[in-house]
Amino acid sequence: MMMLSRRAVLAFAALATPARSFAAPSPAASPWVVGHRSRVRLLDGGGDGAQLMAALEIELHNGFKTYWRTPGDSGVPPTFDWTSSTNVAAVEPLWPVPRRFEDAGGVSYGYHDRLVLPVRVSLRDAARPARLAGAVDYGVCKDICIPARAEVALDLAGKGPPPAPVAEALARVPVSQPIGADGPLAILAVAPQSGAKLAVSVRAPAGDPPTLFPEAPDNWYLAPGAMSDAGTFAVEVAQRPRDATGPVELRFTLAAGERAVETIVRLDAADLAR
Repeated sequence: MMMLSRRAVLAFAALATPARSFAAPSPAASPWVVGHRSRVRLLDGGGDGAQLMAALEIELHNGFKTYWRTPGDSGVPPTFDWTSSTNVAAVEPLWPVPRRFEDAGGVSYGYHDRLVLPVRVSLRDAARPARLAGAVDYGVCKDICIPARAEVALDLAGKGPPPAPVAEALARVPVSQPIGADGPLAILAVAPQSGAKLAVSVRAPAGDPPTLFPEAPDNWYLAPGAMSDAGTFAVEVAQRPRDATGPVELRFTLAAGERAVETIVRLDAADLAR
């Protein structure tokens, strides 16, 4: 019987042992990109024709969070650069409703543990293959916030319904509806008050305390207070441009239980002054 040297045996064993840290990714997902206390990848979200779905998945270490498109009193929202993509005309993020966090830094809006962010991908040519590729900058925050960056890419199959993680995230995207809409959850009125405040009246199901997430254009900041027994949130216009004039578009996301709605209203900047 031929005898192998110890070095040859070790080399053979190394080749025969699976390298778990370099396992091939699922065909429906890009490889994980590891960042500060987090990792990021893309998921294929199905679709058909000239419009496909994908999702950006961010997993965070226990106790860490990342931010919504409007971060609140502190933090930085994720930003995306998809210019490295192939056969992609536009990419639209569809934000699941966030959580409200309160700490020494104030009130912030975001996600803990895991974020699956669906993105709607419009193609230039539905007959050609598409590749979604780009860079994602996001904050990873606990006591302090550390910037992180990931470069991700995935060939999109574009067939069938979204897989479970993407479908679950899509179910948490607020439904757009007009002010005063029917239904169990709605923004009923937005009325300017003296002292640069807004009274936002809402309807919410009994037993599901609602949370309001107000948004305004760049260089504006709206700070929500608690809801009164009358079903009205007091919202402070905490920051506004000095020279603001004309109509201002404000967006209000209202969440309660498993439901969330989004309503856009336009008010005159003069009504939002102190």
